[in-house]
Amino acid sequence: MSKKTSSVNAATGAYQRAVELLGLKPNIARALEMPDRELTVEVRFRRDNGEVMSLLGFRVQHNNTRGPFKGGIRYHHHVDLAEVRALATLMTWKTALLDIPYGGGKGGIAIDPSEFSNYELERLSRKFFRAIDPVIGPNIDIPAPDVNTSPVVMGWFMDEYSQAHGYTPAIVTGKPLELGGSEGREHATGKGTAITVRETANKYDIDLDKSTVVIQGFGNVGSFAAKFLDEYGCKIVGVSDVTGGIHEPDGLEIPSLFDYNFNNRTIDGCGQGKKITNDELLTLECDFLIPAALGGAINKENVDTLNCRFVIEAANGPVTPKAAETLWEKSVP
Repeated sequence: MSKKTSSVNAATGAYQRAVELLGLKPNIARALEMPDRELTVEVRFRRDNGEVMSLLGFRVQHNNTRGPFKGGIRYHHHVDLAEVRALATLMTWKTALLDIPYGGGKGGIAIDPSEFSNYELERLSRKFFRAIDPVIGPNIDIPAPDVNTSPVVMGWFMDEYSQAHGYTPAIVTGKPLELGGSEGREHATGKGTAITVRETANKYDIDLDKSTVVIQGFGNVGSFAAKFLDEYGCKIVGVSDVTGGIHEPDGLEIPSLFDYNFNNRTIDGCGQGKKITNDELLTLECDFLIPAALGGAINKENVDTLNCRFVIEAANGPVTPKAAETLWEKSVP
């Protein structure tokens, strides 16, 4: 099973199980599952060498019964309509479970942003936002950052929308503070992950100062989770990003690693720990394993190789339904 398939299954499997447990009628189950709207656009933009390139972009609006559609926009080469649909569905359930007056949406472009300059990414971003303009709005659908998008990208989106509709800072969240963004937004998910670890440790009488943590993914979520967990006294023994992982049984020097990653946008070449693969990272012995990368990271193919006491989910659907059942049987919360 591909990681893409695992990601989609992770997002939809839990819903199907809930339908069975709740005994929902088929017509109700379908109404809750099917998106309100799916938009696929062709995004044409000019590269720095003058070549015109065309990429597929998506925006899925799953459900707005509770309020405007809400969800991020990601730039990743694995993006397709099925993945975006599944992630939009997850957003509906997340906002509902937390009683936030929003619905669920998601968007993305099938692109590897590392292969493009900032100028090219800006032209691409503006063209994409122009293409989805007819279906978004501060009271209709409010995008946000996601994988490989940032406050800067949100600033481009806001500026592009404002040129057509007048100054509209409410069109996106996660924008720079100078443009009306929220303080704390950048590290909120990572801090929430760290707090979840802390409260789990309290519940199970675990001494944080003696606990070990492994984090898959060192982007916005993973890096800030590591930063706060290090401040809590946890020993971070392994982390990874798209280039691979590093392992240090005695604990990584997180402040310097955080700064290196911030300046270089990768942990590769940081000079810490032993280099390992992402697959090897998941097998490291630890108290807390934090999947903070892409969906479907923990699946039926690798779940039996895990060597942790707890899995703290910090990505969208990082554990597939089958893997979750296995973890439950092994008493791994």
